[in-house]
Amino acid sequence: MATEQQQSSQSALRHALTMVILCVSGGTIYNVVYVFEVYYIPTQQALDLTKSQMGTLMGVFGAASLLSYSPGGWLADRVSSRKLITLAMLLAGGTGFYYATFPSYPVALVLHAFWGITIALIFWNAMIRATRNWAPSSQQGRAFGYLEAGRGLAGIVPASILLAVFSWLGSTRVALATVISSWSAIIVLCGVAAWFVLEGDIPSANAKTNGEKSKVGWKEVIQVLKMPAVWLIAIVIMAANTGFWATYFFTPYATEVFLLSVAAACLLSVGRNWLNPIAPFVAGFIGDRFGIAKSAVVLLLIMMVSFAFFSITPAKASLLPLVIFNVALAALSIYALRGIYFALLDEQGIPKAVTGTAAGAASVIGFTPDIYMPVLSGAILDSFPGLPGYRILFGGAGVVGALGCIAAWKLCRTRKPSD
Repeated sequence: MATEQQQSSQSALRHALTMVILCVSGGTIYNVVYVFEVYYIPTQQALDLTKSQMGTLMGVFGAASLLSYSPGGWLADRVSSRKLITLAMLLAGGTGFYYATFPSYPVALVLHAFWGITIALIFWNAMIRATRNWAPSSQQGRAFGYLEAGRGLAGIVPASILLAVFSWLGSTRVALATVISSWSAIIVLCGVAAWFVLEGDIPSANAKTNGEKSKVGWKEVIQVLKMPAVWLIAIVIMAANTGFWATYFFTPYATEVFLLSVAAACLLSVGRNWLNPIAPFVAGFIGDRFGIAKSAVVLLLIMMVSFAFFSITPAKASLLPLVIFNVALAALSIYALRGIYFALLDEQGIPKAVTGTAAGAASVIGFTPDIYMPVLSGAILDSFPGLPGYRILFGGAGVVGALGCIAAWKLCRTRKPSD
């Protein structure tokens, strides 16, 4: 009896550690790539780049990622998440150490393309598959809610510490190199931990009874691509991520339109980021209780109304409290959506054996905002300076939210349990 209890306890511990590894891996692997978000000017100066070259780096990363999501899904259905996640973390972290030496612009371009391939081809769909396998169908919402909440915490906590270190070291080139090297070390350590904690997950519901691994071929890939639910899920993801990119402009919006001080606007941005771990955690439980697609409809409606409000709000100081409340409302709805939209795979009956393929196909469309939103937003704000530009930007995000709401409503009508 004691042995059985010990085995049960060890199994529960490993189960919990699996989610911890997925959260920390998913929350840290992007931080070398996106180091510019916090350290834009120091990164630009250290690499000796123009703003256009900085933008090109991210464009290369986004393009490489977009091309890799779909084949990455096929790969995730053929190779265990344990192997893929470990490999991706070691590759991303290992090359991060080299990036900390601040190489030439052509080498930086190659590194960003390499990271796009590494993360989207090897890591992303393996993480989605492992998360889906982590919980039964009745708990898919909370599984993905845990993942997104954990990713948020795993990104915010070390980032806050490293920001303090950066300041303590004098905000110099050496300080930035220390930050990048620290992120790289964390990523590599996560890869090592993933190897010892995660288990192979390729044998699935349609695997052979003799233990033979299930292999996804072209026939299965074509079947996935013919599923309307996959493309409706893709539209939901695209709508949520369009809104997510639009939230990046809340800070300049508050500064330029409502004349908030830079410090106060940054505080608004930090406060918004701290909503990230809370919203998906709560949304996961609500989604499991009332339905993932139904929850997505409500959240997309909130997002749509929120951005519509931004698009018609006059620049009056007396409305600032209402604007701040609306920032929180929009952020909560978007973070909640990001926490549950991959749980739609199970609710729509996508077979577990093709989880990676389906997630990869949906990600190709769902993450196109990573490419078009930075470019389009910049063009809009340059062409229509001040309040008119922000009205167009936020109004457009609201329109895309409406498309996502229609897609989620259609998913409500086609909901069925997975195998």
